[in-house]
Amino acid sequence: MEDIKRIPYGISSFTEVVEQNQYYVDKTMYLPLLEQQPSNLFLVRPRRFGKSIFLSMLKAYYDLSQKDKFRARFGNLWIGSRPTPLQGVYQVLHMDFSRVGGGVGEELARNFNDYCCGSLDNFASIYQSCYYPGFAQEMKEQTTSTQKLNFLNWKAQNSGARLYLIIDEYDNFTNNVLNEQGHEIYHAITHATGFYREVFKKFKGMFERIFMIGVSPVTLDDLSSGFNIGWNISIKSQFNQMLGFSETDVREILQYYKDAGWHNGDIDQMIAEMKPWYDNYCFAEASLDRDPKMFNCDMVFYYLRNYIDEGCSPKQMIDPNTRTDYTKMKRLIQLDHLDGDRRGVMHRIAEEGRITSELFTTFPAERITDAKVFPSLLFYYGMLTLTGTDGDQLVLGIPNNNVRKQYYEYLLEEFQKAATDSLDLSNLRSIYKYMAYDGQWRPALEFIAQAYKDNSSVRSLIEGERNIQGFLQAYLSINSYYLTAPEMELNHGFCDLFLMPDLMRYPEVKHSYILELKYLSAKDYEAHAEDQWQDAVRQLRLYTEAPRVRQMIQDTRLHCIVMQFSGWELARMEEI
Repeated sequence: MEDIKRIPYGISSFTEVVEQNQYYVDKTMYLPLLEQQPSNLFLVRPRRFGKSIFLSMLKAYYDLSQKDKFRARFGNLWIGSRPTPLQGVYQVLHMDFSRVGGGVGEELARNFNDYCCGSLDNFASIYQSCYYPGFAQEMKEQTTSTQKLNFLNWKAQNSGARLYLIIDEYDNFTNNVLNEQGHEIYHAITHATGFYREVFKKFKGMFERIFMIGVSPVTLDDLSSGFNIGWNISIKSQFNQMLGFSETDVREILQYYKDAGWHNGDIDQMIAEMKPWYDNYCFAEASLDRDPKMFNCDMVFYYLRNYIDEGCSPKQMIDPNTRTDYTKMKRLIQLDHLDGDRRGVMHRIAEEGRITSELFTTFPAERITDAKVFPSLLFYYGMLTLTGTDGDQLVLGIPNNNVRKQYYEYLLEEFQKAATDSLDLSNLRSIYKYMAYDGQWRPALEFIAQAYKDNSSVRSLIEGERNIQGFLQAYLSINSYYLTAPEMELNHGFCDLFLMPDLMRYPEVKHSYILELKYLSAKDYEAHAEDQWQDAVRQLRLYTEAPRVRQMIQDTRLHCIVMQFSGWELARMEEI
């Protein structure tokens, strides 16, 4: 038992993982590829994708002070038998800007300076033997981070030292400033003689190699007027699988712990359960039809940890520890209030599951509120991923149920805030139980439709029939028994809503549903209602003939329901 590797859930230190016998998914084969790129690299990936442990591995590999530990740490990994000439030749300054304290006014500059000074003092202590006795003390005597950087630059040049700068969460500090204090303060620290910009100006030309990772390109664009200090590899196909886990990685992890006797689950079934929640990320257009889609690695370990502890998958498929991440992300997405065109973008994505858009590789903070740029921001945060192409544009889609839940929560919050009488969600959840177990679908759908009719303020959020679909999706999504899939392709058509039973977690569910929504204005209803109804019936019958339907509903009874609205009122609802 002592030899079985522990699960590194929440661990970001590579040396801790390999030295304390924890499971590591080998990413060292990317080191030679990175060395072939320009010297100053920049990578964006969503949260919980293994960014920190990758940078920690990078530091351990290139760090001169850790050179003699290469065999022990890397011997069993891909790079262990293929070290590059650059292994262990650099003095590495490793900084993590998520550790910088916040504050207001002068506190911001002081806290940022204190963190940078501490990092540079630590650097001097580690590498003093590469310089001269007293080097670390002289570094401490420099009072500001820019003075310390100047001091290091001079001494490194005089001694011929080779410097490597690694920055984790390079934009965390500035994103927090943007979220909490607004664009004016953010602009002051990232432009002209702002203290944040001044530090980054020192980096350019000082370090032989730079690698920075963050969650969006916004800050670097503002700092460097278009990436003139960094080569962006975020959407390059050769690095599409560098972070995150492939299905092969996940299968090997699950099999390892099954062979160790830590669980007795069916591997195929476990992967099938995880895929709709954690999989389907793609970051490069050229990888769409070539590479496997990627899993969120922290979510995989969360699932596995629960499976081993409880003998089954977690009741909550979304890791509660990610709630803070999504809160930060939501605040930035809603910067300056999410209104006008951007609100329409969010609603459209939630309702259709996709959007066709240009993908911007660089944009400043002031363009976050631009509806054209907004889908790109969502892509970098992992709220959208590449799913296809449409001419010269890309199709960006919601990657999985984990993310879809975040959209539905956003819609739900908007509808609940706008409603004059918000819905009783606890009562609605009780009604869903009868819908799932007993096939009593009418009370739930009538309850939601009546709430829609009664709340004129909700109806004003979006014009037209999409409003109804978004409202239904938001409130159907709070049920635990179904995966709510909008615009699912079935038999060359797209059904409005598919309520697919989550039988892996709720095997007792007996009923599944396809909902077809139809809308007519009140003045047009009498003239066109019957033709529209018959069209809906034909569509539903085509959907049910799709081969994948039986696979998705398994042994449950499928209910095909048409909901026809006249204006904001449900005029007719029947099972076909």
